Amino acid sequence: MTYKKILLAAITCLSAAAPAQAVYPDRPVKIVNGFAPGGGSDILLRAIVPAISEKLGQPLVIDYKVGAGGNVAIDTVARATPDGYTLLMGFAGLTTAPFLNAKLTFDPLKDLAPISLVGIVPNVLAVNPGVPVNSVKELVAYAKANPGKLNFSSPGNGTTQHLIGEMFKLAAGIDMVHVPYKGGGQAQADVVSGVAQLNFNVVPTSLAMIRGGRLKAFAVTSRTRSEALPDVPTMIESGFPGFSAVTWNGILAPAGTPREAIQKANEAIVAAMRTTEMKEQLAKLGQEVAWNTPEEFAAFLREETERWRRVIPAAGLKAQ
Repeated sequence: MTYKKILLAAITCLSAAAPAQAVYPDRPVKIVNGFAPGGGSDILLRAIVPAISEKLGQPLVIDYKVGAGGNVAIDTVARATPDGYTLLMGFAGLTTAPFLNAKLTFDPLKDLAPISLVGIVPNVLAVNPGVPVNSVKELVAYAKANPGKLNFSSPGNGTTQHLIGEMFKLAAGIDMVHVPYKGGGQAQADVVSGVAQLNFNVVPTSLAMIRGGRLKAFAVTSRTRSEALPDVPTMIESGFPGFSAVTWNGILAPAGTPREAIQKANEAIVAAMRTTEMKEQLAKLGQEVAWNTPEEFAAFLREETERWRRVIPAAGLKAQ
């Protein structure tokens, strides 16, 4: 037998002996959620998991890591083995945390690999009917004539709703007093009762009060109008170019996750999210369905991070 034949025979034997490489995913995939069951991100996650699992070909199992405003979950995933079997239910706090928490153990832009957005919820500027104004323009004029007399509520310091209120103050050049609560329910109730005069809150939470006439809706904070409030203009339409800030959720993996796994997960998410059934299902929850490529999601995260990099220090907020 010649040398070439011996070498070919050896390669053939080695190839036959080598185990076939597993195709991702070949076992259940864990998705970590940083908020307790029953919250907004959990409701969304439970709605989309069955469809994504079907498209992925493996169960997507929810794992709760609650604490520190979602940072425990982010840290868990950032430190996980980057093999595609541990994912994160990402949220808007990913892009604000670096400027509000001086002791972060992770860098959201460096330690996580974006896969796709899954849901967007516009916030709405809602005002107590007792305030004698009927538009954003009139509200700004009223606030300038009555500096420090308007209170705006939020679910707590550093929440998206708080930061949107601070962004509005800066953009409009007005003085309002922030009143933080320990949750969105009481923050909303006190706008309805008149203890606070206005707030920025997610559309689903405000919708019943707006439709019932207990709150006046002046503008939504998304780039386009909300499907739930089609007659309410955007902040951009109301005279604030570039004013965009939404509550969002997306799915990410640890940095270093193989490209093949990222792409396979993205394909499953997109296939699940773009159906008419999913759009209708999320609309009932007040959510607007979303999907994009990993590159588009990464660009979205950079844009959001840069926005809050400007707003948070300008509002006088410091990392704690």
